Amino acid sequence: MPTRPRLLVVDDQATNIQVLYQILSSDYQVLMATSGAQALALCASKQPDLVLLDLVMPDMDGYQVCQRLKADTATRDIPVIFVTAQTDESAEEKGFDLGAVDFISKPINPRIVRARIKTHLMLKAQSDLLRSWAYLDGLTGVHNRRFFDERVNAEMGRAIRNHTALSLVMLDVDFFKRFNDHYGHQAGDDCLRRVAKTLKGSLMRSGDHIARYGGEEFVCLLPDTGFAGAMQLAETIRKDISSLQIEHAESSVAPYVTVSLGVGCKPEKAHGTANSLISLADTQLYKAKEHGRHRIFGAELPTDFDHSAEQGNGMAEP
Repeated sequence: MPTRPRLLVVDDQATNIQVLYQILSSDYQVLMATSGAQALALCASKQPDLVLLDLVMPDMDGYQVCQRLKADTATRDIPVIFVTAQTDESAEEKGFDLGAVDFISKPINPRIVRARIKTHLMLKAQSDLLRSWAYLDGLTGVHNRRFFDERVNAEMGRAIRNHTALSLVMLDVDFFKRFNDHYGHQAGDDCLRRVAKTLKGSLMRSGDHIARYGGEEFVCLLPDTGFAGAMQLAETIRKDISSLQIEHAESSVAPYVTVSLGVGCKPEKAHGTANSLISLADTQLYKAKEHGRHRIFGAELPTDFDHSAEQGNGMAEP
């Protein structure tokens, strides 16, 4: 059974929420918030498909909520419809300038509400499809570098705000140029597709992301994952790629395709930037290759209580 679209109704008056809930609950999943702060938290955690937002609220008005949503890459694509008793053109102009897609006037007309929501959900579905194509790597079918660059910044911001861990696994196919030279580029493309498919199978959570970082290099973005968990996943990936047993006669470490991996982690109590995390993982990947390839090196960004540069750990097959 298809999942029903998820709507968030935001209004500081419970009776107004109840009216919209009765109109919409038979066709949609309806989430409810009675303040701007609560609405922002629900949008970040639940990712609704559309927000019905009251304009006048005491703590944070609808304009401010909309502005915050549109400023965050994780929520900026959620359509916002203002529901308001204000009918002057200046209010609508300001709302549209901030990124709202529509206005619905109070008192609520159920048929108009349903029609407007249906239209904007259809438009969002079309935009999501086009956006997904723009963020996919044409060869492997996983996310591309553009997607990763946007997502890693959003996830780092969320991890710092929520004091949660964020990890990154970077991996490189060992001696891939030799593979291409020996077997040909068509075989090389097939190898990358098989590696990407295996990576997708290695990840267990919907919130984890894989992207092709460039050439034969891939990256796994792991929200809410600490150092130990990231190292364990990297080992799983290393073994899963080896188990493919893709012949590689020109490799210096094994007769089949292998990967080297670098793990970077922002612990719960650490700060940092997306670039610092990427640089850390890239440095660890370089160490793995420098120490013989087909192995893992990892490190953590320093916490508020630990000013050491990093903590490392190398892993390889016996």
